[in-house]
Amino acid sequence: MPAAITEEQHARHRRTLLDVAEDLFYRQGIQAVGMDELRAAAGLPLKRIYRLYPTKEALIVAMLERRDRRWRGSLAAHLDAVADPRERVLALFDWLGAWFAEPGFRGCAWVNAHGELGPSAPAIAEAARSHKRAFHAQVVELVAAVDASAAEPVYLLAEGAIVVAGVHGDPAAAARARDGARALLAASGGADAPAGR
Repeated sequence: MPAAITEEQHARHRRTLLDVAEDLFYRQGIQAVGMDELRAAAGLPLKRIYRLYPTKEALIVAMLERRDRRWRGSLAAHLDAVADPRERVLALFDWLGAWFAEPGFRGCAWVNAHGELGPSAPAIAEAARSHKRAFHAQVVELVAAVDASAAEPVYLLAEGAIVVAGVHGDPAAAARARDGARALLAASGGADAPAGR
């Protein structure tokens, strides 16, 4: 009889599987990646994979939730390094621009997942909506420190930049959205810094 799997092995297998799933699903698309490909890339038997996540949908949701925590945590750390509230709003777009310029950038993982499976997979659609709600709250809190009335337009500029960068492969969308946010804040009295980075 094989030895029981320890908690440490369980955690390591889960991490490995989530890493592999995130890489493959993001690069190739969710529907293009089968369980056999995940098994081979993770080096785990299918039986073990299904013990960790009983369905492909459960694996996708776990991957999206983990990516959300990492993604928003990275953004928060970037913003926390900027003291001036106005500059913090603009730093959002600098962070987006750096993300857009990363090798292998394929747009928003949550929009991609929702677009592929949302209508047929309620748990995946909810994971995508949850991420967007959390990002919205993050942006609203950020912008409210300068001008609460600009929060929704700045959020829409950020989301628009994400879509444009993903669809057109255009990292400069972040800089253009940054200029738009600067103009919004200036028009409302919320920013008076000169243009540029």
